[in-house]
Amino acid sequence: MPKLHRRDEGNWGMSPEGDAGSAITVAIIDDHDVVHAGIEAWCADADPQIQLVGNFLRPGEFFAAFPDVPSGVDVVLLDLQIDGNRPDFDTLRALCERGQYVVVYSHITAEEVILSCLDMGAMTFLVKSEGRHHLIDAIHAAHSTTPYVGPRMGKALLNDNALGRIKLSDREREVLVAWFQTESKELVGKRLYIAPTTVRTHLQRARAKYASVGRPAPTKSALLARAIEDGILSLNDL
Repeated sequence: MPKLHRRDEGNWGMSPEGDAGSAITVAIIDDHDVVHAGIEAWCADADPQIQLVGNFLRPGEFFAAFPDVPSGVDVVLLDLQIDGNRPDFDTLRALCERGQYVVVYSHITAEEVILSCLDMGAMTFLVKSEGRHHLIDAIHAAHSTTPYVGPRMGKALLNDNALGRIKLSDREREVLVAWFQTESKELVGKRLYIAPTTVRTHLQRARAKYASVGRPAPTKSALLARAIEDGILSLNDL
């Protein structure tokens, strides 16, 4: 597979490097060029061989360059937080649903976020501070469909039963985010085309779920804190 190089944002060209042979092919989705450069340098000396076949600043660029399923990319390295926004679970879910082997590579260290990514189908979650050795091993493991357990991911798995994790439905998450971004349940209802009483019901269910695992959130500010802890939204969303 010929390698794709970014000439400038959104523009791509083919290199003459030719077929990757037996090399593991990897694409990076990350909004920092320095991360792309660092990973490429690390992969250059990897054994078995790892070849980068795409460097993307935005998820949409990856899907445009590799629209087919399967894409021909063995492993996708995904930064979960593009432009400092809340965790991009939608992109992770879309990649996993199309059968990509995904290694989440992020600055985020929240255990709830790590476990949520694994629930969605990520092969491995690595924190960027964990360094070269863990990343190369994680790529090799993902290519062989084996989860690689790095330090942060291992800690999250060990603490899973003690974390007080909850399972919010997609609608409950949607209502929570809308409520934090508006001033009243009535405005949430108008935005989501549901009755204010339905909004209230979803909020009550979310509060009940948090209370049931020992993480009570009786006020809006407390519920907001829980949502930020769990990666449902960030302060940039408010």
